Amino acid sequence: MDIIVLGNGGHSKVIQDTISTLKDYTLRAVLDDKYSEEAEEGGILYGPFSSLTSLLNEQTKVVMAIGNNSVRKNLADSMPLRVNQYASIVHPTAVVSPSAAIGAGTVVMANAVINAGASMGRHCIINTGAIIEHENKLGDYVHISPGAVLTGNVLVEEGAHVGASAAVIPGMDIGSWSVVGAGSTVITPIPSYCTAAGTPARVIEKTLTTGRKSS
Repeated sequence: MDIIVLGNGGHSKVIQDTISTLKDYTLRAVLDDKYSEEAEEGGILYGPFSSLTSLLNEQTKVVMAIGNNSVRKNLADSMPLRVNQYASIVHPTAVVSPSAAIGAGTVVMANAVINAGASMGRHCIINTGAIIEHENKLGDYVHISPGAVLTGNVLVEEGAHVGASAAVIPGMDIGSWSVVGAGSTVITPIPSYCTAAGTPARVIEKTLTTGRKSS
């Protein structure tokens, strides 16, 4: 399977490295609007997002390598792609239960663990060494940062971001488009559209939308 990567920042470099470890996938193109025209280097095509349509065929799938959740969603909304045209990328050192479900376009980084009955939506990021315990449910565009731990039966709604080394106790809900700060401990539910931090985590800021702070 040939893979086209959308985005070429730091997060993309990690995904590209992961693709290089997968024997069934070959990186064919990296597209980003920082390129004004197409150029080939080392057998890989680099070009703007507008090059995507001409590169697609039945042997090609796409992965979005954008770390920011809202930017990733906006890019997905702008792309003329069906769900089955996105690839899920799982690093070979990740441990994924056969009963877990990984949505289209989701990426699972090195040494992550996804346990029994867990489910991930589309275009999620399960970053390096993150632990997704049994029966967790993650919505679309969620990012679980390196070393974060979601214990059993946690619900993480669309677009939420759990920071590095944060821990969430069993049965908690994290609302859509909220952010849990790095190193925080979540022992009560976190509402949507806010930032929570600390041990225990408390809401420190609210937002009106995915990217706009409240006054």
